[in-house]
Amino acid sequence: MMQEFQTFDGTTLAYRDEGEGLPVLCLAGLTRNTTDFDYVAPHLTDVRMVCLDYRGRGASAWADPETYTVPTEARDAVCLLDHLGIDKAALIGTSRGGLIAMTLAATVKDRLIGVCLNDIGPELIPGGLDQIREYIGKNPVAKSIEALAMARARMMQGFDNVPDSRWLEEARKHYIDTGDGITINYDPALAQIFNRPSPEFDLWPLFDAMEGLPLSLIWGENSNLLSQETTDKMRARRPDMGFAKVPDRGHIPFLDEPEALAEIRNWIARCR
Repeated sequence: MMQEFQTFDGTTLAYRDEGEGLPVLCLAGLTRNTTDFDYVAPHLTDVRMVCLDYRGRGASAWADPETYTVPTEARDAVCLLDHLGIDKAALIGTSRGGLIAMTLAATVKDRLIGVCLNDIGPELIPGGLDQIREYIGKNPVAKSIEALAMARARMMQGFDNVPDSRWLEEARKHYIDTGDGITINYDPALAQIFNRPSPEFDLWPLFDAMEGLPLSLIWGENSNLLSQETTDKMRARRPDMGFAKVPDRGHIPFLDEPEALAEIRNWIARCR
């Protein structure tokens, strides 16, 4: 069940807080929401899963687009932990969520128990970012959820052996059928910030900030955002980092694949 709280600037954000045990804060992808973790949740019955809808996404309120940034979203995540009275949490960060997790490691490391990155690292493939720019903030041309699911099955690069039912689930989770067409379920203004030219930053210091924390990486073998070269560099830099290569998956693995589940369970055990 979705709940709400007000973050530091008065914006109302939505979240889910389910289960008991190790607190695990789940941070979704750029345009996505708490449903990113629906597939893995049934397999993690011994943790307290807290999932956040970022500002402007899902059930959370839209805000000033200038606040749709990783630092602000990291601050929102800390506010949620404070709201729930959670001193420390393990983090699962999917794509954008992984960047937020690394930012938190660099700024409030004492609040973190461990980090599991889902198909994200300190170096990103430019072509993958360009593909995001092609669709972010735009409503799909499909006229029904079913048609959208079929289109996604054709267009999602690197995904093989995914049943049609999964693509239909994805369409229902991340789009809205208005009766007159299909719309995105996030603030279109997010595109303004994402597409804005910005100076390049060296993200390796953020990766290094996770030193001493139990760390794992789930990598889609066919990812168009995280390269084999970067995963190799990450593993060389952190030889203790748990790692799962998920075959037949691009960006991003669903996290209920056997390889992903095995590594997440290993990481949770290390966090206890």
